[in-house]
Amino acid sequence: MDLTRAKDEYLNYLAIERGSSPNTLEAYGRDLGRYVAHLRGRGADDPDAVSRHDIEAYLETLAEGELSPSSVQRSVAAIKGFHRFMVSEQITENHPTADLPLPRKALHLPDTLSHEQVFRLLDEPFQDACRPAPRALADGGTDDNGAARFYRDKAILEVLYGCGLRVSELCSLELRDVLLDDEVLRILGKGSKERVVPILGTAARALGSYLEDWRPLLLKPPRICPAVFLGSRGTKISRQAVFGIVERYGRLTGIEGLHPHSLRHSYATHLLEGGMDLRAVQELLGHASISTTQLYTHVDRTHVRMAYLAAHPRADRRHSR
Repeated sequence: MDLTRAKDEYLNYLAIERGSSPNTLEAYGRDLGRYVAHLRGRGADDPDAVSRHDIEAYLETLAEGELSPSSVQRSVAAIKGFHRFMVSEQITENHPTADLPLPRKALHLPDTLSHEQVFRLLDEPFQDACRPAPRALADGGTDDNGAARFYRDKAILEVLYGCGLRVSELCSLELRDVLLDDEVLRILGKGSKERVVPILGTAARALGSYLEDWRPLLLKPPRICPAVFLGSRGTKISRQAVFGIVERYGRLTGIEGLHPHSLRHSYATHLLEGGMDLRAVQELLGHASISTTQLYTHVDRTHVRMAYLAAHPRADRRHSR
């Protein structure tokens, strides 16, 4: 079996037996596709022919490229898993990655917005005066799709910040997952793990208004779509569209390069600053490991210092010698 076929077998194994998400499969497919092409260029198209030197040469090209440290680490993990799979499935006895270490992942402190920036982002662009006027139609009617998209965008931003969703989770949200009477959303997260997150306040009001008054205008009969957030064709909104919406409203309010994940980061940081328990934040975010959530405890050193000074009985400098 050549490497290309073995790669396809491995991706099939990840999908069926490991239940890996579509996003993971897509990323691993890209990573391993580049890796196999590199090996083929070096004359190694057979699993038995791959040497440690071939792999180290490939890792050098990754390090010199434009991939982020986390993408390089994922590529190495994909390569190690691929070779481990080929050995376990007796495709080959050659295991050149057996003791290959994963590169250290650099600590990346999340980008967060201040409370003032959040309020500006969620309020200023959505004043009544900013709402698009209905468009006159030739038959004498009006088209209010501009307003429907306006209130959809408001709901998207409110839900991203108010519920801490990943972009993929927001795009995959379906009508049956919205339980506004119970003040919760059912979220299908990474690894197809379901969690329940509260939706309250302005996020609940914005989503309720969009669903009742504006979402019907974005549907394209006779098409029926269960997705909560609809794109221009009346189907599930794309990740790229959400990225564009967040970036555009960020730019309108003076926040350049705003990313949807920044709203998730801000959600987590503000909850921790407000005193929520780290384990509760982990559950709300859908993090498999508490170590991922702990990253947010490094974000605001000033807040941590002030909280310590306020809480610890011996923190007052007047007690020091």
